[in-house]
Amino acid sequence: MAILNAFAQGGVRPNLSEICRRAGLPLATGHRLVGELTEGGFLERVPDGTYRIGTRLWRIGSQAPAVMGLRELALPHMEDLYEATHDNVQLGVLRDDRVLIVERLRGTRSVPVVTQVGQTLPLHTTGLGKVLLAHAPPDVREKVLAGELARYASRSITDADDLRRSLEQVRRSGYALTRDEMTLGASSVGAPVRDGSGEVVAAMSLVSGTRGADLRRLLPPLTTAVRALSRDVAAHWRGRPDTNFDTSGAG
Repeated sequence: MAILNAFAQGGVRPNLSEICRRAGLPLATGHRLVGELTEGGFLERVPDGTYRIGTRLWRIGSQAPAVMGLRELALPHMEDLYEATHDNVQLGVLRDDRVLIVERLRGTRSVPVVTQVGQTLPLHTTGLGKVLLAHAPPDVREKVLAGELARYASRSITDADDLRRSLEQVRRSGYALTRDEMTLGASSVGAPVRDGSGEVVAAMSLVSGTRGADLRRLLPPLTTAVRALSRDVAAHWRGRPDTNFDTSGAG
């Protein structure tokens, strides 16, 4: 489990030494266990000596009810949003004080992004994250505000008071805007997805080049998409994000 958890944050593919360091295992033990996981299809060894999640593990993980149900409901609205903007479209949920990317559509004519499905991103530097953090339970929000706010790009907010004011603005306006906070040259605008009780259960965002991040262009189609998805969530959601969606139409 420690070895598999070493891949949780995504990003650069680790080699064996890095896996052992992240997992807190001796090299000999890690070598044996990584070999077994690779042989079983849970990990894959890349020719350059690094490792990535294997297709067998991906198939198992993709059946998680919260991920599977939310993706099924969201994809039509994400596709409509992509057709309207041709920018990167992302969907995320709050998991372990980070944003878990549930689905994404890459805009071929937009700014390149390295986000992958299943990857987690920080809450304080992303449009998705700010939306989720602004509407998170107070104890979760305070935990993040009290922790380290790492700098990822030139405009990352690293001061807790500044972030608190930014989150208040998100709650007032109904959307979050970031500019050069996660990646230099990239901006995002995120908006909340709500369930039938009005609680925020996910967030959707558009990621564009900073020069093209015009709210007058991006916010109206994003707002339309999250409202439509929220209606579907309200109609089919059963319980909290760790339970099933009912996609049968029975409600």
